[in-house]
Order: sequence, then structure tokens, then C-alpha cells
Amino acid sequence: MPTLIDIPFDKRHTCWFCNEPSNHIFDYYRMTHTPHPSLAIPACKECHMLAKKNLLTSIWDCRDAVKDNLMNIYSKDLAIGINWTEQELKESEFDCMIFGGFKKSAWMMYQIAQSRMNARGWPLSLDGVLLEGEIAGDSSQYQTGFEFDDIVFTSLTKAISHYSQTLSLDSGFLQQLITLLGKAKFGHAVKIARLNIGISPGNQRRILDELTEDMDQ
Repeated sequence: MPTLIDIPFDKRHTCWFCNEPSNHIFDYYRMTHTPHPSLAIPACKECHMLAKKNLLTSIWDCRDAVKDNLMNIYSKDLAIGINWTEQELKESEFDCMIFGGFKKSAWMMYQIAQSRMNARGWPLSLDGVLLEGEIAGDSSQYQTGFEFDDIVFTSLTKAISHYSQTLSLDSGFLQQLITLLGKAKFGHAVKIARLNIGISPGNQRRILDELTEDMDQ
């Protein structure tokens, strides 16, 4: 049977995947290639369901997949933080019956989704002994992940996918922009892509060429 991981006192009844209240235990059974023993992990109902569908090769790979699934499920809530600030929502004129509820709850929903995406869990240990992956420092998605606009993505590719879908951007064009400008200028690349939605591949190429020329000067 899987062994329940060590749970810090302040994390009792907390989902390891997303930091929401937990009401399930997720059993991860090791395969011959799995770099850790079978584990029992506290999880909320939603993460428990997603984890069972994305076992992959380790509990950490499983966590990455759960995060990606959560991002897809709550993309609209996360988009609130892209399109609005808290102050803008407060000052908006959404006072009718239909949009009044959105005005009151939108920022809270964004913060909940953001918090779940950014949850790091806690280092995995059994009977006080850290798992080898934790000791080696290669267990966390945040080693290779990407953070932008206060949201931690499992990878730069996932961030590109999220913003492309949320803002209806050409993902290939956005990826080329980021390749050219670098991930430190991710926000600038998104801005350029937003200003040029629907342009032809030829015009995309022209913009990329112009950016290249500016960088060479």
C-alpha cells in the first residue's frame, strides 16, 4: 500500500497539488521506472480526479500535468487578471443584474485560480526523510517553469499556449516573437502579437525582420 507522505502541521487537510482544502487521498503506485516509492498524497476532489488521469512517470510529472489541466479549466478566471486590474473592476459600470455579479466576484475568482496555479506544495518526505528527487533539487517544476504577471506556469510553452488561447493570438507568431526577443520580454511580445491579430504570414515575417534589424543596430 502507498505510504502517506509527511504532512506539516499547518498543511493538515490541504491539497498538495493546489493548496485548497483536501478531502481525498491520492494513491500513486510506483512502476519499475518511478524514482520514488508508492505514495499517498492529500488532494482536493478536482486534483484527485485529474491526478488519476495523468500518472506519468513520477509524482512531480503528475503534478505538472494537474497544473496544466487546472490552467485549461480556469483559463477564463485567469484571463480576468490579464484584461483587468482590481481597481478597474471596482470603478467599472457593471451594475446591472447580469454583470453586477461579475463585478463583485471576478477578482476573487481570479485570485483563487492564481493561488491554485502558484501553489508549490511542500517538499515530499516519508518518516522525516526527503525523497531523493527533493534532495537533488530536480523535483520541482519551478526549476524549469516560467513566471509572468504573477502566475507560475509549468513551462514557457504553457505560458505561450495560455496567452494565445486567452487573447486569440497566433501561437506560432507569439513563439517566434519570444524566440527573437527573449522570455524576459514576454510581455512586450504579447503586446506586439495583440496589436497584429489576424495579419498575414508575410506581414508577420516583415515584423520579425524589422525587429531583427532594430536589435542589430
